[in-house]
Amino acid sequence: MPDSLPASSTEHSREEERPAPWRDEVLNQSAPPLRHAFVDDLPLREALRCHASGLSADLLTRLADLGAQVGTLETRAMGFAVNAHPPVLHTHDPQGRRRDDVEYHPDYHRLMRIALEGGWHSVAWEAEGCGGHQAHVAALYLLTQAEPGFCCPITMTHAAWPALRQDESLAAFWGPRLRARSHDPRTCAPRDKHCATFGMAMTERQGGSDVRSNLTQAHAEGEGYRLNGHKWFMSAPMSDAFLTLAQLEEGLTCFVVPRRREDGSHNGLQLQRLKDKCGNRANASSEVRLVDARGQRLGEPGRGITTILEMVHQTRLDAATAPVALMRQALVEALHHCQQRHAFGKPLASQPLMQQVLADIALEVEAGIALCLRIARQFDDATREPDTRPLARLAPAIAKYWHNRRAPALLAEAMECLGGNGYIEEHLTARLYREAPVNAIWEGSGNVLCLDVLRTLARHPDAGEALLSELRDARGQSPRYDAALAIFERGNLLHHAEEARARQLVQSLAVLWQAALLIHHAPADVAEAFCATRLAGTDMPGATGVHGLPPGMSPRHLLARVLP
Repeated sequence: MPDSLPASSTEHSREEERPAPWRDEVLNQSAPPLRHAFVDDLPLREALRCHASGLSADLLTRLADLGAQVGTLETRAMGFAVNAHPPVLHTHDPQGRRRDDVEYHPDYHRLMRIALEGGWHSVAWEAEGCGGHQAHVAALYLLTQAEPGFCCPITMTHAAWPALRQDESLAAFWGPRLRARSHDPRTCAPRDKHCATFGMAMTERQGGSDVRSNLTQAHAEGEGYRLNGHKWFMSAPMSDAFLTLAQLEEGLTCFVVPRRREDGSHNGLQLQRLKDKCGNRANASSEVRLVDARGQRLGEPGRGITTILEMVHQTRLDAATAPVALMRQALVEALHHCQQRHAFGKPLASQPLMQQVLADIALEVEAGIALCLRIARQFDDATREPDTRPLARLAPAIAKYWHNRRAPALLAEAMECLGGNGYIEEHLTARLYREAPVNAIWEGSGNVLCLDVLRTLARHPDAGEALLSELRDARGQSPRYDAALAIFERGNLLHHAEEARARQLVQSLAVLWQAALLIHHAPADVAEAFCATRLAGTDMPGATGVHGLPPGMSPRHLLARVLP
């Protein structure tokens, strides 16, 4: 017998053992998700059916059209472009005259047109009492997933109307412009604009949330006022007019200050610089000096905080909705990636521990959108039933506080699902994570919100009783929920909350309310999973981490609801 195989056979065997030549191929990397942001969002559509049953077919069609547009790769690219090319401040023209303009990337204006031409800044008032607020919240939730930064002027324009309509003359001039479905970024006299956007400027250097310490002064001049001072934060400085606060002899008063005067000339709003922010980079936030800026008084002298709170009340619901939208977008990114990415021989999305993480994030999104749309319904109810207004006042602060406590941690979890890619700015999760803190800060930080809840409960005890009654109505379907509510009631926090325990009160109310809504309106296994992960084993409701579902609960149904 020969000592070895024939040469030809030996060479053939070695060729089979030799690895294939290296080729520069991209393998096992997920593509960007292409989706219908409305149709593919089952929790959103179910929440609309529950809390906006009176929504017209036209509004539902418009929301569906918006969802189709938000989910495209083209819109996704716009979001990346406006963050890669943030706003640029031009304080002077080449001849040295004050210009005070902010230049935005063209895609910023394209995004503004999607929102304004869609009428989402005005739908709450066009369909007030008939689902308008629910439609606005649903639209903002979708628009935020396109790009959150440009939503700031959309929110403020929406929110300005309840304050402006207190003055017949101001309402007559600005109302038609605020409701117009158009985007006109020109810098010109207000009367030459057929549409307008509004901003707000309250915060000053020395006071922050303590606006009563504001130093900006106003002095009567003819039929208007002349304002001088400084504002530390003024977002969307290219808005056509601003609600701001200044001191009169009677005290802090609200004023409407247009960016340009009636003849189109500069109105003394001198932009000092744009803030270099952690996130929210597509939205310009500026410091501004008011130098003989002309304005008109809105509301009674000395009642400025009460007047401008009509606007703040609206913006807080939007600031409660935005973090839910961020979590939804991050969840979609994470689940889509895990469905396409294989590790250790199978898709990440099929691996039990990853399923638990994704399911936990999905629960938070389900509960968040349910609570936002429930509060939007309360806003609409309050236009017809004045006795429901105290709860409408109380609710946004509760939701804004809790949703913004949860978002940063869950966005970090979603980012981690993508591994190193999730931390890179070329992927969306990095931007979403940087965006997360902003909604917790503006329109009242966490402590301010909790103190506002205490004040509202003290002034309107019926608001707390109305909420407690709604929580009690959900009893009898989940032992975990019943036990958590009983513990909360025994603690008597609602009626005797101390300032030092205000966060515990607000967190408990938020999570119990979310649980009650899911018990009433979500599939039973979704509600029970929420109660099991948020209400069990602690005196204070709320998740303490992302651990997944308890033994015996499958995450598959929850994940199937994320991207049906």
